[in-house]
Amino acid sequence: MWSRSTVQIWGECLSAYGGPYLFGDKLTMAAAMYAPVVTRLRTFDVPLDPVSEAYCDRILEWPAMQQWLAAAQFEHEEIEELEVDF
Repeated sequence: MWSRSTVQIWGECLSAYGGPYLFGDKLTMAAAMYAPVVTRLRTFDVPLDPVSEAYCDRILEWPAMQQWLAAAQFEHEEIEELEVDF
């Protein structure tokens, strides 16, 4: 259900503020907060309506997002400090 409520929020904000971002023509902290959600929706291939798909595309095209995704490619799969033997 979380993806359904997320896209409802996106649709309401995009409609109310005219887009292309949630609160108009400027990126806000809301966009930054939803950026990881966008990656999860794409990773899990969640079907979205055209408005939400376009919003995801806009977020993924954001230069800061491109940098974040590129940097993530160099992250280790496992974090050694978090490995605990029980």
